Amino acid sequence: MDKTNNSSNIQNLQDKIIKILKHEMRPALGCTEPISTALACAKVREIIGEIPDELTLYVSGNLFKNAMAVSVPHTGLKGLKIAAAMGIICGDANMDLEVLKHATTNDVIEAKLLCKQITIKIKENVPLLYVQAHAKSKFNQASVTIAHEHTFITEINLNGNIIFSQTYQNNQHHMQILDSLSLYDIYNIALSIEESQLEFMQEAAKLNEALSLEGLRQDYGLGIGKTYLKHMQNNLTPKDLQNQILIYTTAASDARMGGANLPAMTNSGSGNQGITATIPVVITAKYLNKEDKLNRALFLSHLVAIYIHNKLPRLSALCAVSTASIGSFAGIAWLFSEDFNLISRGINTMIGDISGILCDGAANSCSLKVATAIQSAYKSLLLALEEKGVKGDEGIVDNSTDKSIENLCKLAKESMQAIDTQILDIMIEKSNQ
Repeated sequence: MDKTNNSSNIQNLQDKIIKILKHEMRPALGCTEPISTALACAKVREIIGEIPDELTLYVSGNLFKNAMAVSVPHTGLKGLKIAAAMGIICGDANMDLEVLKHATTNDVIEAKLLCKQITIKIKENVPLLYVQAHAKSKFNQASVTIAHEHTFITEINLNGNIIFSQTYQNNQHHMQILDSLSLYDIYNIALSIEESQLEFMQEAAKLNEALSLEGLRQDYGLGIGKTYLKHMQNNLTPKDLQNQILIYTTAASDARMGGANLPAMTNSGSGNQGITATIPVVITAKYLNKEDKLNRALFLSHLVAIYIHNKLPRLSALCAVSTASIGSFAGIAWLFSEDFNLISRGINTMIGDISGILCDGAANSCSLKVATAIQSAYKSLLLALEEKGVKGDEGIVDNSTDKSIENLCKLAKESMQAIDTQILDIMIEKSNQ
């Protein structure tokens, strides 16, 4: 009887974890902050039933920060206004983060004209991720509010009447299970789930690999992937595993931040996090001829990334590719050696290395931070294989990896809030020049 109950409990936990991954891993076309804005605008157009005469965006400082300098797919333009205008003109609210998937050249022309009717206002005392699209036409006005998560609509208002409302807390009960788990629990769950239940990870590999190839095919963003590939061919950089990981991962990020018309598989609401948790693991599995273990390695990578990011604010001054790269390290390290102690040791080293990478808004430079984070993962792997790493008496690192993770997340939740405010002040000053 006890064995039956225990088996049932394990299966129930596994089902919850799979549900969490499927919730936190979604395809997104374009950077998720401007795309979330486009989604709110597509929904308000649906509610009001026509193209509005005026559109006002009320956004959190963090959402403004992450949309100011990033390209919007199909448009070749940057910022919230063009994202909002595209959402109004051609957005499909049923497509979630692929809201602009069916945009055409004519839609872009119309959206550029609509930008003149759009006003952006930064709103205080709202969730870190927040956008309200308020539309007015001759006879109607409506607003749609998205908060906390990129697709979570908290309120719809039509002509002064709330026609839809929901609270975020009630929607988040499924994530609370992570709070009761340790890193070792997460590791064991990833290793115990039946292989047949991991097949959905293949979509992450497929989507993010396609972005890699697109980033190497054309010029996007800083072109880090293409630059390293060129100099590898010129023998200025070696053709080793580390540089292959760097080339293909940054190429995907280059393409995404440069406005490529291809979706990324996200992690914790971010395409760059999804890319960082995916591509290094894919490249390593190919290198080691362990593609039969790829789905499980990807599952471990994305689960560790989600596990850590769940302890953070959705948006903060800590660049979240750092936590995604820790997940990626876990997947890579497992492919090399199915040893939890090695994974734990390497994560401690990474926390001692990249805890200071700041998020100063989504932009082409995100690819540089992706490069830094995955290079840290590779360094930490080599050290872990030699049974070396940052010790628990150094800095914010603790002998307990769970405590090290807690210390990292505490910095982002508390101390870095002041840094976040300063970064936003700098960016607003630049935007007003």
